[in-house]
Amino acid sequence: MTKQITKDLEELSQIVGVASREKRVVKAIEKKIKGLADKIEIDISGNLIATLNGTEKDGPVLMLDAHTDEIGLMVRHITPDGFIYFAKIGGFIDLLFSGQTVIFVPDDESKNPVYGVIGLRPPHITRGEVKIPSADDLAVDIGAASAEEAAKWGIEIGTTGTLVGEFKKKPNGRVIGKAFDDRTGCVVLIEIFRRLAENKPMGTIIFNFASGEEVGARGATTAAYTIEPNMALAIENTTAGDTPGVSPQECPTKLGDGPAITVADHSLIVNEKIVTLLKKLAKENKIPYQFKKPLSGGTDAGRIALVRGGIPSGVVSVPCRYIHSPISLLDIKDIERACDLVEAFTRSFHEIL
Repeated sequence: MTKQITKDLEELSQIVGVASREKRVVKAIEKKIKGLADKIEIDISGNLIATLNGTEKDGPVLMLDAHTDEIGLMVRHITPDGFIYFAKIGGFIDLLFSGQTVIFVPDDESKNPVYGVIGLRPPHITRGEVKIPSADDLAVDIGAASAEEAAKWGIEIGTTGTLVGEFKKKPNGRVIGKAFDDRTGCVVLIEIFRRLAENKPMGTIIFNFASGEEVGARGATTAAYTIEPNMALAIENTTAGDTPGVSPQECPTKLGDGPAITVADHSLIVNEKIVTLLKKLAKENKIPYQFKKPLSGGTDAGRIALVRGGIPSGVVSVPCRYIHSPISLLDIKDIERACDLVEAFTRSFHEIL
């Protein structure tokens, strides 16, 4: 299982899929679950919605959600000499940008990715105090000699990209790379699909690989309205704060301590029955777990919970250091344990309806 999860995470996380431009990620996921699902559709919002029928006809429906998008950049201006000014898509902080390598992916998939660097004035010609520049003032140098040459490469207003981060395996089962938020959740859903296809649960499970979470959970909102499930569980990648400079009371989760169960965040106070069941299942199955704290962040579950007459919704997350940066770090064992907990939930959720 470890090798397959690692392989899936490497493949999915290295694809560029900025919010609302996730088609390359969706294609890769569809290829992995094709043949397992009873039904697959891609809706107008860009969600990949896949259904696995349960053993009970007209049984209860659980929506499992993980978002396919990542934070990134969008081209907003191209100078006559080929430099690119960009807008931030999602929650980057300006401190990260100077000197970073960028990858742009043209909408025309027949064209190659375009790499560039966010220019930084060399120290040889810098005087006085150096301040952190605003992203609005930074330009990406893609090596084009003109706007016309950039256009030939597929770069135009609206082209998206992100900061480059290579996937690397550590000898202790940890990995580093980009876009773990939330390709990690997508990997969990794919693994759950494989398990349930072999031994179906009683209830029907509808997997939503959601678009646009990083810009307001847009895909999950529309998908939940269409699916109209009895219950929902979002699978996320969340902040691990077990690093220098973070106090214990500020630390949301720790690497290696298992999946994190959310009790509340800025978008949601989780249904009490869901929290109780997740704790019970973890203890019964001897799955190490932790609570996500403090009440920070928000997920698709916060929006799903408000759809129609209200949908009981919860969150299980995989801890990850340095999310929303070019390189994050996580422990594969935490993903495996999250898979175990989510699988147990899919087989038991009907008990609390």
